[in-house]
Amino acid sequence: MNDNPFYQYHVFFCTNVREDGSRPSCGKCGAFDAQQHAKKRVKELGLNGAGKVRINKAGCLDRCEEGPVVVVYPQGTWYTYVDTDDIDEIIDSHLLKGEVVDRLKI
Repeated sequence: MNDNPFYQYHVFFCTNVREDGSRPSCGKCGAFDAQQHAKKRVKELGLNGAGKVRINKAGCLDRCEEGPVVVVYPQGTWYTYVDTDDIDEIIDSHLLKGEVVDRLKI
């Protein structure tokens, strides 16, 4: 078993859409657009190469009431966000500098 992660950072955006309205839904809070923005920005910064950063969509991550949510592995750091400025801050601080964005952490 290899203890080294394949990516330096593997980022998952919950994009789940819950139609029944029983709980909040990240997919109804702009999550897909936020994920696409992050993917494009990481590529522009040249962070998307092998072993670096991977941005993925995910189904329900079960933190619906705190959403929209994104989680960064291998650390398992959970964030919420409002807009692309927040996404950029996560990229600039966490993915580029390795610094957790405390104000967005959940």
